[in-house]
Amino acid sequence: MPAPVTDTPYRITAANPKEPGARALLDASHALMQSLFPPEDNFFLDIEALCAPDIRFFAAMEGAQCLGTGALALRDGYGEVKSMFVDEAARGRGVADAILRRIEEEARREGLGALRLETGKGLDAAHRLYARHGFALCGPFGAYPDAPSSVFMEKAL
Repeated sequence: MPAPVTDTPYRITAANPKEPGARALLDASHALMQSLFPPEDNFFLDIEALCAPDIRFFAAMEGAQCLGTGALALRDGYGEVKSMFVDEAARGRGVADAILRRIEEEARREGLGALRLETGKGLDAAHRLYARHGFALCGPFGAYPDAPSSVFMEKAL
């Protein structure tokens, strides 16, 4: 597992996806996914779904600026990583690593046995991030189809 990021000017906090900074990043993420993948291969959660009781939503904040987002969807026996996205100007600062560590902490606190995720083919930086955190390729899970644009990964906790 990567070493913790310390002494950063940002903090990872539970957040509301409807807040303007988080919403702007989520809108940018959704637009990117829609530009890269066909509609039937887009499985992102919309803003309302990210407000559901089974979702834990986090934001990386530097002062009032939202640098990145990520969410944990509580599922039966596992957690699903959702809505990982970092503002382009904040990339390379360990923001995604810190958000993913916070998601894993929350999954452990919830007593979940594994984390799973679906991401898109060609999102190589995301694949490297997840691999650094111990995720390995797996097959489709939950209600996901075996979509041609999807990459599925999991990590035992």
